[in-house]
Amino acid sequence: MSEERARTLGVVLFPGFETLDVFGPVEMFGSLPGAVEIRMVAERPGVVQSAQGVAVHVDHVFADCPRLDLLLVPGGFGTRAEADNTALIGWLTERAAAAERAMTVCTGTALLARTGLLDGRRATTNKMFFDWVASHGPRVEWVKQARWVADGRFVTSSGVSAGMDMALAVIAELWGQPLAERVALATEYEWHRDAGWDPFARAHGLV
Repeated sequence: MSEERARTLGVVLFPGFETLDVFGPVEMFGSLPGAVEIRMVAERPGVVQSAQGVAVHVDHVFADCPRLDLLLVPGGFGTRAEADNTALIGWLTERAAAAERAMTVCTGTALLARTGLLDGRRATTNKMFFDWVASHGPRVEWVKQARWVADGRFVTSSGVSAGMDMALAVIAELWGQPLAERVALATEYEWHRDAGWDPFARAHGLV
């Protein structure tokens, strides 16, 4: 792993993002020293406050963001406003199209759906807000019961904690299952390895 070029993971921040949507996956990818460089990216410089009040420092704004191999789009109540943010959607369209893997957590899938890149592809999202997210991608093949869905370079996940399962699945794909298992063990995380495991779809009346 140390002989490979480090991949750069860009995490998109916006006011009102969900804290665990960001830091759950960041914990997993950040457990790969020398393999992943993590950069926080936002429309404006400074700090961005999550829905839970945590302020996160921005490394790059859209205009000076370097090449990204991996892209992570969190959800949160802030997605309601960002779905109509043409600057964010335009930047996301360009960067997600070029990324090796573009990942979303929770309602962050609505932002990726707005780019049109998910049209004709399978995707999922937070089950509590499923209909709202799906309204932003009428040509997306929405999967109601799934912990996460991988379709080509795009990987979308269900609500909040599902991002960690998705991140480990991507780690297993790009760096191998044994490494993903070691990360889950090191973080003492009970990894749901089955992408179809989703009791929350039933709890919210989707199936």
